[in-house]
Amino acid sequence: MLLLSESQTRQALPFPALIDALDGMFKSGCEMPVRHHHDMAIPGEADATLLLMPAWVPGQYSGVKIAHVVPGNAARSLPAVSASYLLSDGGTGEALALVDGGELTARRTAAASALAARSLARRDAEHLVVVGTGRLSLNLIGAHAAVRPIRKVSIWGRSLDKAAGIARQVAAEYGINAEGVTDLETACQTADIISAATLSETPLILGKWLQPGTHVDLVGAFKPSMRESDDEAVRRSLVFVDTRDGCTKEGGDIVQPLANGTLSPADIKADLYELVRGQHDGRSSDEEITLFKSVGAALEDLAGAILAYETTR
Repeated sequence: MLLLSESQTRQALPFPALIDALDGMFKSGCEMPVRHHHDMAIPGEADATLLLMPAWVPGQYSGVKIAHVVPGNAARSLPAVSASYLLSDGGTGEALALVDGGELTARRTAAASALAARSLARRDAEHLVVVGTGRLSLNLIGAHAAVRPIRKVSIWGRSLDKAAGIARQVAAEYGINAEGVTDLETACQTADIISAATLSETPLILGKWLQPGTHVDLVGAFKPSMRESDDEAVRRSLVFVDTRDGCTKEGGDIVQPLANGTLSPADIKADLYELVRGQHDGRSSDEEITLFKSVGAALEDLAGAILAYETTR
């Protein structure tokens, strides 16, 4: 059985190839049962979440991810997400690969945002604002830069030191002008793309800040109680999701507006299946404000694990 470490998984999943792999899997589809989602108490701190995410392509590959999301890990200087992915032969059940699940999750999540941005962000989008300084931040920058001509990145977080550190990594790895910022409002008012990856319980991105042509990418807030955008942002935007079933049940940025009447199910213009299959054109003008919410899907993990395995074996 192939064992892929964090660094090996990263090397096996370059963003252009990974984005294309997700595009192909959303076009062809796979079997994807509803994931198991369990709150897990940790004494003295916020609850963790245990996720079990299976998916398979009949007769070809099957896989399952076991993931823990632990908010308290930030205080321990550890990643919030810890996971492993087991890829097996879909015909025999033989175990083929054990892939580092944290790196797989971070890269496929960012790749899904970039896949959506292909249809939803303006083609000339140059200024990316990243909200959050966790593991996903650098991945989101790399993924968006793979599909749009990003020339400036502004990074906002609770810690300016962390944001500045990520900015230095962006400059070194991608050669893009990047900086940590303290004024999120001003950054959002000048952004072409705003990408948020936090565990916030209250809105960080306000609709009144959004300018015509902005694309809002909401990656964090994976529970109904969490929220990265306010109702005004939803009201002013054309709303898209990675999967309707997932986002309407799990992501607070969709669940809460649905519950309070700001959004109706019919207001969700399309999901990633419909976008990549050409059933919706996505952005139709440079003036529209678009909003994409993702909560992740086992399909994305499976596509990434297959790519990593076939690239490395």
